[in-house]
Amino acid sequence: MGAGHAHKLFRHGHTSVHALPPHCKLAAAFCFVVIVVSTPREAVWAFALYAVLLATVAAAARIPAGFLLKRMLIEVPFVAFAVLMPFVAQGERVDVLGMSLSVSGLWGAWNVLAKGTLGVAVSVLLASTTELRALLLGLQRLKLPPLLVQIASFMIRYGDVISDELRRMSIARRSRGFEASGVRHWGVLAKTAGALFIRSYERGERVYLAMVSRGYTGSMPVIDEVAATRTQWAYAAVLPVTALAVCLMGWTL
Repeated sequence: MGAGHAHKLFRHGHTSVHALPPHCKLAAAFCFVVIVVSTPREAVWAFALYAVLLATVAAAARIPAGFLLKRMLIEVPFVAFAVLMPFVAQGERVDVLGMSLSVSGLWGAWNVLAKGTLGVAVSVLLASTTELRALLLGLQRLKLPPLLVQIASFMIRYGDVISDELRRMSIARRSRGFEASGVRHWGVLAKTAGALFIRSYERGERVYLAMVSRGYTGSMPVIDEVAATRTQWAYAAVLPVTALAVCLMGWTL
């Protein structure tokens, strides 16, 4: 299992959150997201408590708020979609600051924003405290289909290689005086994309043949599989179990 290089989301640390086995953190994050999605949207206070739980985890992992918020900007397109919902949704209307907004649209926007933001936040926390290689080992430990884990591993390992290849092709175009400035240059860019695909395909064939020649039979060896103790599982379960209690109160109160 390759892909040992660190990614931009990872923040090195020696906290108890960093030290947890990756499959424990993956299971905890997945359960937390499922619980958040299952929470009724009318229980606004419950989402505030979820945010407090994530803030506590971030503090325990020593992840600065600025680091976390900056990497959560990936959800901006979803925020834009949610903002439009009160204007386009049908049903009962209400006046807010002189604007006629849909009540169901407002609830829908709140539902998307609250649950989406919490989901992105827990994903960023997971990535900030776990290296990519450890995440892949965790997925394998959780018995995900080996083929999917291998595909993810090669995507991570060779993503930078393909990006460098594209950068070199761009430099070669510019060194020959090419500058894309309109529709008439789309043909050149399309040929570039085609050439990149062919080169990537050929590279994949060479890598596969090299793997077969070294004994590859369809599964990658796991060099340092880490087993979790009961204490580590219990520590990782604190987040989803607490969130489950909040969710149940949200449905009963």
